[in-house]
Amino acid sequence: MLRLSVRGMSGRAASVAAQRTRAIGQQLRMASTSAEEASSPVLFESNNGLRTYVLNRPKKLNALDTPTLNLLRPRIEEWNKSELCGIVLGTGAGRAFCAGGDVASVVDNAAKPETRPAAIEFFKKEFELDYILASLRKPYVAIMDGITMGGGAGLAAGAQFRIATEKTVFAMPETKIGYFPDVGGSYYLPKLDGELGTYLALTGDSLKGRAVFEHGLATHFIPSRRVPLLLQRLADLDQPSLAVIDQTIEELSSEIDEAESRSSLIGPTRVAIDAVFSHSKVEDIFKDLQGLCKHEDESISTWASRTLEQLKERSPTSLKVTLAALRRGKKLHLQDALSLELNIAAAFCSGATNDFQTGVKAVLVEKAGGRPAWSPSEVSEVTEKTVEKFLAIDSESPYKLEVPTSVLEVHNGRRYTQFALPTEREIMEAVTGSHANAGDMGVTAEEIVALFERLRPGKHGVREKVQEVLARKCTLIDNADGNFVWLKWIH
Repeated sequence: MLRLSVRGMSGRAASVAAQRTRAIGQQLRMASTSAEEASSPVLFESNNGLRTYVLNRPKKLNALDTPTLNLLRPRIEEWNKSELCGIVLGTGAGRAFCAGGDVASVVDNAAKPETRPAAIEFFKKEFELDYILASLRKPYVAIMDGITMGGGAGLAAGAQFRIATEKTVFAMPETKIGYFPDVGGSYYLPKLDGELGTYLALTGDSLKGRAVFEHGLATHFIPSRRVPLLLQRLADLDQPSLAVIDQTIEELSSEIDEAESRSSLIGPTRVAIDAVFSHSKVEDIFKDLQGLCKHEDESISTWASRTLEQLKERSPTSLKVTLAALRRGKKLHLQDALSLELNIAAAFCSGATNDFQTGVKAVLVEKAGGRPAWSPSEVSEVTEKTVEKFLAIDSESPYKLEVPTSVLEVHNGRRYTQFALPTEREIMEAVTGSHANAGDMGVTAEEIVALFERLRPGKHGVREKVQEVLARKCTLIDNADGNFVWLKWIH
């Protein structure tokens, strides 16, 4: 009976079993890596057409340092030119993809004039690598299976395929240490729905698990246990087109578990975020939050109080520089945004403020707790002239630097949201009739959901995302005949 069952195994089941066997074999081969290789800060693997870099500083949560950057760039450029390379994939050892840059070393170098160029050179190397990864001619997959913050977010942001798992923790926490969200943050964060990017940049708040996917920072969500299987399936692809890679990842995605907690940044809280963080002055954001602390909806008042306390803990200079960079970066191409960010990074390292050194020492080195001794101490004391010192790009700026043009040609057609859930802008266009696939007459909520399920066939989470946006952004219009109730976009 058992023999008949095995022989009767479907081709699909047999294929899955074979893939699991190969994936286990690959893990065993990785485990037998020599001690010398295992000590390298980056491991490089080849499996058929799949080329993988593994960040390998688990005790440091795979934080980026200069040796790591020096190893990564030439190999990435080599793969990009290789006819044998079909896919570039990035992942990390241990419980992090990458927790950021080794800023403690950067601050040490920045503190002394003779070593300051090394601090600025670190950012230059980091930003150039981020630009190269975003410009690859090869499909690029980033596995954010664990802590993904700061510099780690920069490595992943340029990937067409950014994969979150239940272990993912995403944040841009730079304002906590007297710095600002760099590595393309001024370019990518404004591309999130509404003012969510502004909120995350200023507060340093984190998103976990499925929320990273729901808000567009990841394009896919799969269980962590399926990552080895995914790597093998990608390696088995003969012709890894973007569409085939997307389908391969989607096949390993999981349905939304009703018991699983979803993001809290939806509904009335998201309405509040978009309203409060739409301002171009930090003082106005503080003012609105103070007003919402007395809101009759307890969930709103609680959120506002917590957010206000978060912002009060942050460097006032960092808050103002960050907001200005986001507003300017929204209108820039990636390379120009990175050039702007390098200019700002140089200013932070060169004495435009001492908050970077103060924050790193207090938060990361001494871990003393409490609010660091920021100077200036209050948002009202940070003048526009001070902020402009960081963002100045004219020839007279003492901090002017530029990211040199990469040897790689940027793919102008690459879209950050191409394989992610529908954006609010796309949904708005479908409701208002300006979407290329929408009609010019009133539509129902179910028709909008059906449209995006057709445009993203088989993608998990589409229905839930569209329904949440419609509930928050639309009102229902009844034509009074009892048969047709259609949507009107009101925000």
